[in-house]
Parts: sequence; C-alpha cells; structure tokens
Amino acid sequence: MVQAKKIALYLIVVFVLYTIITAPARSADLVQVGFEGVASAAQSVGDFMSELVK
Repeated sequence: MVQAKKIALYLIVVFVLYTIITAPARSADLVQVGFEGVASAAQSVGDFMSELVK
C-alpha cells in the first residue's frame, strides 16, 4: 500500500510539472482561480463568525 502511494504521488508530481512546463499561462490561471476560491471561502467563514458574535 505504501508503495502504491509513492507511485501515485510521483505520477501526480510528474503530471503537475509537465502541465506547468507545457502551458505555464494556463497553470497560472488555475492557481489564481484556486487562491481566489480559498480567499472567498475564508471571507465567508469570517463573515459568518462575525454575524454569530453580533
């Protein structure tokens, strides 16, 4: 099982590197979308907690 996890991780790393090398602009767009999603989720949690305190 551990060997399978190592192989899967290796394949994921290779795929990510391949994607970054072949399409850096698209990769940057995907990372930006990801960070915007995380920021939006954090903002929503903050708003929710602020409303609970009021």
